[in-house]
Amino acid sequence: MKMLSVSMFNQISSISNSFSHLVFPQKCIHCENELIEKESFICFSCMTNLSFTFFENYSEQTKMDKLFWGKITIHKTFALYNFEENTVVQSILHTLKYKNNPKIGREFGKKIGEKLLQIKSFEDLDALIPVPMHPKKKFLRGYNQAEMLARGISEVTSIPIQSTEVKKLKHTQSQTQKSLWERWTNSENTFSSSLNSNSLHHIALVDDVLTTGATMERLATTILDKNPTLKISLITLAITK
Repeated sequence: MKMLSVSMFNQISSISNSFSHLVFPQKCIHCENELIEKESFICFSCMTNLSFTFFENYSEQTKMDKLFWGKITIHKTFALYNFEENTVVQSILHTLKYKNNPKIGREFGKKIGEKLLQIKSFEDLDALIPVPMHPKKKFLRGYNQAEMLARGISEVTSIPIQSTEVKKLKHTQSQTQKSLWERWTNSENTFSSSLNSNSLHHIALVDDVLTTGATMERLATTILDKNPTLKISLITLAITK
């Protein structure tokens, strides 16, 4: 039996995908209009309404950098989108966290990775550290959304992921409706780290959205306690406006 040529295999795959799209039409996660074949998760119309931060073009400090002034030394920060309620970005985050859709994390992680390639401050990154999730919450959700984003980033940038050295100790409540002080106390003594900086110079913590920065600050502090010379940067899909 002859082997299928690459072109024939691609043709069959394309026909199969088209048939699948016809039988099981996909809808935009925001407006719920039916997607055309080349659209993924979000229709082209909704994509034009995404609010980018454009941090990759900044030469001065960003609003994300300023969140950590006087608290902890952070090398560089990056967020792809601005977050506001009832927007496409909220639909992306909601789908990623609550709709059992890890693929969307990898998809938008790739978009983050494409932007990071434009920023010199991230050129020497040794590892990506997804913000860890408590085992109980990960079991209930099925995956860690921060890890899905990190996988997408890694696919584009080839930066390796290290996710086993940092753990979440407490099964904390959602931070969504909490005040700044409540977010801080909720994240207190939450993490542990066995990360060894002997082979690392610069790492980036990865998460889905940054609000007050309490979680990232606690995790970075935990890591720096044992690795004071390590450079730590922060990467998120979105930042509150």
